[in-house]
Amino acid sequence: MKKILVPIDFSIPSENALKVAAKLAIKNKAELHILHVIELAESLFGTEQFNVDNEQILFFMKMASKKFVEFLDKDYLKDISIIEHVEPGSASRIIRDVVEKNDIDMVVMGSSGASGLEEIVVGSNTEKVVRFSEVPVMVIKNELKDVDFKNAVFASNFELETMEAYQTAKGFVDSFKAKMQLLYINLPGNQFYSTTEIRDHIKNFLNKMEAPLSRDNIEIYNDYSLGEGILNGALSLKADLIIIPTHGRKGISHFFNGSVGEDVVNHSELPVLTLKI
Repeated sequence: MKKILVPIDFSIPSENALKVAAKLAIKNKAELHILHVIELAESLFGTEQFNVDNEQILFFMKMASKKFVEFLDKDYLKDISIIEHVEPGSASRIIRDVVEKNDIDMVVMGSSGASGLEEIVVGSNTEKVVRFSEVPVMVIKNELKDVDFKNAVFASNFELETMEAYQTAKGFVDSFKAKMQLLYINLPGNQFYSTTEIRDHIKNFLNKMEAPLSRDNIEIYNDYSLGEGILNGALSLKADLIIIPTHGRKGISHFFNGSVGEDVVNHSELPVLTLKI
């Protein structure tokens, strides 16, 4: 993790994310890319790519750049290599472009936790960024006094397609010398499995990973929905970080369908790390 991107909108949640990203950057000796997107109405400038030579856009960019400099005048950013980006356009598209062009390893974003999809940066970008990001996305809602995770949960269906996400999660958790508990949400109806069936399934997964099996690290939580199960399971385990593998348009893998990832991000008071599979 050598390059970390933080999109900011000058809000308290985005500053909470910035503080976490700064601590991760120091821990990993990483470069910190800080992005502010100027989202302008298409009715003013059309649906094509914004032309930065447009007089009105230049005016907004100058205003944003001034506010940007003031916002970044923080003691906790001292001694960190910082690259600044101020871009006009669609937030989700600009974030994706900056990630690709700068070989970003992780995105850290703030969330206000409002209902629906009006949480991260602007409007519906929660769904667009969390669901479609090719790199890990960490969503921060509250200010963390110290970025020193001790007890993470990895919520998954433990199918083989999640192996890479598991390895990434394990590496991240190990860097903090933290414990990672495996969380399986058992649902009623035709998605219900016995404890023995689930444990055998997870055991097979870990054998494929050549990872040691410890029953103490496996939690099977029964609930009526995946989103509530993940949140309640994490609470029961006294976790300080939730990690979820995501599967593009299908949410969290084939088992975790719909918009479960976004629901967890919206409603979790804990930091959430999503990993694309």
